[in-house]
Amino acid sequence: MSTSRDEILSALKTLLRPEQFRDYCPNGLQVEGKEEVKRVITGVTACQALIDRAIEEKADLLLVHHGYFWKGENECITGIKRKRVEALLANDISLLAYHLPLDVHPEFGNNAALGKLLGFTVTGDLGKQNNNSIGLTGELEQALSGAQLSELLAQRLGRVPLHIEGSSKPIKTVAWCTGAAQNFIELAQQAGVDAYITGEASEQTVHFARETGMHFFAAGHHATERYGVQAVAEYLATKLDFEHQFIDIDNPV
Repeated sequence: MSTSRDEILSALKTLLRPEQFRDYCPNGLQVEGKEEVKRVITGVTACQALIDRAIEEKADLLLVHHGYFWKGENECITGIKRKRVEALLANDISLLAYHLPLDVHPEFGNNAALGKLLGFTVTGDLGKQNNNSIGLTGELEQALSGAQLSELLAQRLGRVPLHIEGSSKPIKTVAWCTGAAQNFIELAQQAGVDAYITGEASEQTVHFARETGMHFFAAGHHATERYGVQAVAEYLATKLDFEHQFIDIDNPV
């Protein structure tokens, strides 16, 4: 049971179309390892803990949402970046990372996967980048109070969200975008939904929710972005011949 690194890269290019995005980091192969791939490990962020686990699990390839070489960061391979890259190279493990392409894929992306997990029916989007939905709008199967939706998020994501109760009215329509998309709350308000869900919150987000009467939930950057990378790898594993394991390195943010 094995496939080639290039076959996986080709399949990901066809599926995620990274060339369509103006992103904050390079999408695709970031560190080159062995050509033959038998075991793929996925995770949210290519931190040292995930790399160490990938080495323990004898991975040939590591597929993540948050990789390296972000715009604005120090480009030098020093400090913790040197240690991470050195560990990958020493163990011949390839690192593949996809940021925005993995967020917005209509079937396997983080937004789509979160909506499925929460049982939302997709009704539209918050806007588009290169014809890809940057966030989604939808409906709940039945109206919930703010406290009930907060409880649902806690149950499904394994952590209690920050809930800003803009009003006491029940929630039937929602908008969501995973990760650090708190600034899209204005797009959610323009969409006329009852609540907006994302990963993080900024100071001004609280006031915007209170003053517009919209419920706001910050459910965790990491917690909302665990599902797309798993969905992509599980799909590819049915098309190509490799083993897949998701490893969750907990992050409270």
